[in-house]
Amino acid sequence: MSGDALPSTFVDIERTWRPEDTVAVDVLGPAPSQGFAALLDAPAPARDGGDELPPLWHWFHFAEPHPQAALGTDGHLRDSAFLPPLPDRRRMFGGGRLEVTAPLRIGDEVERRSSLSSIRTTMGGSGPLLLTTVRHEFSVDGTRRVVEEQDIVYRRARDVGQATRTTPGPDAASPGDVRLQLDPDPVVLFRFSALTNNAHRIHYDRDYATQVEGYPGLVVHGPLLALLMLEPFRQERAAVGSFAWRARRPVFDDQRVDVAVQGSGGSYEVAVGAEGYWPVTTGKVELAVTG
Repeated sequence: MSGDALPSTFVDIERTWRPEDTVAVDVLGPAPSQGFAALLDAPAPARDGGDELPPLWHWFHFAEPHPQAALGTDGHLRDSAFLPPLPDRRRMFGGGRLEVTAPLRIGDEVERRSSLSSIRTTMGGSGPLLLTTVRHEFSVDGTRRVVEEQDIVYRRARDVGQATRTTPGPDAASPGDVRLQLDPDPVVLFRFSALTNNAHRIHYDRDYATQVEGYPGLVVHGPLLALLMLEPFRQERAAVGSFAWRARRPVFDDQRVDVAVQGSGGSYEVAVGAEGYWPVTTGKVELAVTG
């Protein structure tokens, strides 16, 4: 989209902001996986050295101990490698893609190399948006095993009050077999925030979420929805080769989350509904091809 309808700050960031790549290393221990499994009331899938880490469960690793003084009023960092220099910004998780060549395993020393893959600006219904994609490559002993891309949306704080409750889509019926349900109450959201080192206040501070950012309740984490979309495949011990997902509407803590799956032959469409509203998040899973 042409930049003449956009604020100059957004256009300048799109044209000139090019953060350097970063590298982080973590040895994958079993405790984070045990914590998320407990949140789901499920047995821990990865306990001992050599056990496979389920797809996207690397989100519970690579935590950085940020000083309290480094956080902004919304709970996010004021500055870090891939946060754009947008004054008074608000951040939303838009979706992503995952490619798994080989699983990460408990005990692995994993190198994560991160880079800004793309950046663009556009006008949304509530105002200008800055859309970024950050690419993460996960390698063990110099061999790349997993590639993940995260789509993050930034907007101005004054535009956030336009957020509204989820409304029915064209079809309010489940698009497939409902395979999983979760009530994302405040305790669940708090525990997930802790597991992912996420201090964003929209997930646990109701007064902030409703009075400052204009939401009707606590917001369910986009990454939690993505993980729930993969949970039916994990439960069936199916090897995921790729996963792509897109967040379409927010979900709030008083709405039960339903996950529906349809497909066959190794290719599946996955959708998330919130109390019968479909879809709020959509995705596609391709199972790994085994020889």
